[in-house]
Amino acid sequence: MSEVTSQPTLKIVIVGHVDHGKSTLVGRLFHDTGSLPDGKVEAIQAMCAKRGMPFEWAFVMDALKAERDQGITIDVSQIWFKTAVRDMVLIDAPGHKEFVKNMVCGAAQADAAVLVVDALEGVREQTRRHGYLLHLLGIRQVAVAINKMDLAGYAESRFEEVSGECLDYLGSIGLDTADIRVVPVCGRDGDNIAKASAHMPWYDGPTVVETLEAFHPPAGPVGLPLRFPLQDVYKLDERRILAGRIESGRLHVGDEVLFSPSGKKAKVATIESWNTPGAVMSAHAGQSVGITLDEQIFVERGDVTSHEAHAPMLTNVFKARLFWLGHAPLEAGKTYKIKLGTAEHQVEVQSVERVIDVEDLSSTSGGKVERNAIGEVILRSRGLMTVDPFTSNMRMGRFVLVDGYDTVGGGLISMDGYADQRPGLGVKSQNIARVAHRVGIEERWRANGHRGGILWLTGLSGSGKSTLGFLLEQHLFRKGCQVYVLDGDNVRHGLSADLGFSPDDRAENIRRIGEVAGLFARAGVIVITAFISPYRSDRERVRSVAPDLFHEVHIKADVATCEKRDPKGLYAKARSGEIKEFTGVSAPYEAPEKPELVVDTTHSNVDESLALLSDYVLANFSVTGKV
Repeated sequence: MSEVTSQPTLKIVIVGHVDHGKSTLVGRLFHDTGSLPDGKVEAIQAMCAKRGMPFEWAFVMDALKAERDQGITIDVSQIWFKTAVRDMVLIDAPGHKEFVKNMVCGAAQADAAVLVVDALEGVREQTRRHGYLLHLLGIRQVAVAINKMDLAGYAESRFEEVSGECLDYLGSIGLDTADIRVVPVCGRDGDNIAKASAHMPWYDGPTVVETLEAFHPPAGPVGLPLRFPLQDVYKLDERRILAGRIESGRLHVGDEVLFSPSGKKAKVATIESWNTPGAVMSAHAGQSVGITLDEQIFVERGDVTSHEAHAPMLTNVFKARLFWLGHAPLEAGKTYKIKLGTAEHQVEVQSVERVIDVEDLSSTSGGKVERNAIGEVILRSRGLMTVDPFTSNMRMGRFVLVDGYDTVGGGLISMDGYADQRPGLGVKSQNIARVAHRVGIEERWRANGHRGGILWLTGLSGSGKSTLGFLLEQHLFRKGCQVYVLDGDNVRHGLSADLGFSPDDRAENIRRIGEVAGLFARAGVIVITAFISPYRSDRERVRSVAPDLFHEVHIKADVATCEKRDPKGLYAKARSGEIKEFTGVSAPYEAPEKPELVVDTTHSNVDESLALLSDYVLANFSVTGKV
């Protein structure tokens, strides 16, 4: 028996304002620690001579020809780096404003950061922007290198001035300045890079190398609750292997696990790991594994595996602080794709709460979030999303927004002011009692001229429920009736916007509709519902809400007939597997056993079917003999 093992690598991103010397500092760092391959310096010297330009350490990292020509870093470069103490990866991110997206991509991969600041220019716009982004991305280990000290005459007073400016800003955005080391350096000449500088005897702190070595490797959130987002489901032999990367916590064979947002449960039968000898009995955060379950349940990419006692939150709305990269501004009402873990959802910007100025941290209410700006927004989806607040789980509390094929933003999730919508979490009060109305139900009937009640239209998709429901509503309204249709699509835009289409969600949807329909009916309204409601048990549960007011109407049509009336091609998509758990194809429909009325739309046209419904209402809802 064995456990999957892995060795985390410390990743450090180098950021800062354009031309403050990031790439030069990194190039010199590699040279002074003997990390460059043989012949690299000579190759750069030859290239510079060929171009008729002075030697540049920045060319160690600036791999693209366009960067050499323009003297700027465009792309994100990564180079393995090793000191006497530990292995690291240095990420050189662009500082130019036009390449902020690349900088964000680089910083998002990092465990720690070095912020490079020019000793003469001090803190500039991109310095503040990059500092804020480090905070936004959750990077808490930060060092500051005050570069080009030679141009400032190696003056201690200038170092103290710029150092104080940096620490004041980083502290104002929430970083703990007590843990931030500020180092005066000259990247070009190697002062305080790997060895102490003779030009700055007044500085007795660590060099850049010693500062990097003092960073803590990623703790690996093993102590946090289990979060295992599913990347894919593979069929191998007769097994279904659920594969992904464990983002936090531990997983053991035999654990009962919960899949969110579906709410399905099963036990872990095996843990599958590649190139690991022996049976794997457990795995932990940072490891990519596959699992099999003790029973076959439908789960898919994007589902998050957890233990039930420490499940993630479910919600269709949350607050986010995000950095905007899109060319068009972010505005309320716009929709985007959100990538959260391995899941993807469509979200709408419900509102822009604040737009934050990274220069002075002032904010303005509402409005638009322009390119390279930071905003606090409310995002809403139609279905439930599985989330963790960033403060609880950094790896599951970050997201990106996509517009078409472009990444246009990214940020952190906050649930402040928003509740977990997972079913069953609410604590029912023991002090709730029904309140009697002072207007009797029969008084309402006499005033309306008809009884109230529920006409529950059930049948397959394509049987004609909605068509007949709306026609009957129009017919009865013109006769002076109080009548209203509760239709499946309309209800899922509001009352049930947080529900998906799993069996549990379908059952909850029908329960909600039943309660609402019961309230309408007691108010004297003729409520017409149009829902597949495939399970008899769900329909009987609704009947129990208002047994004297419930009328089950089976809009009867066989699958072949419904498929012919299917303009959206849903049946064809279901048969091809594009749509899963579609009633009548891959999911069952339980027809009513003893409905109050059957309307056979296979053999009756719309007018004949509407006449049947109208006659039924006249016979069962009339108070005066007329409806």
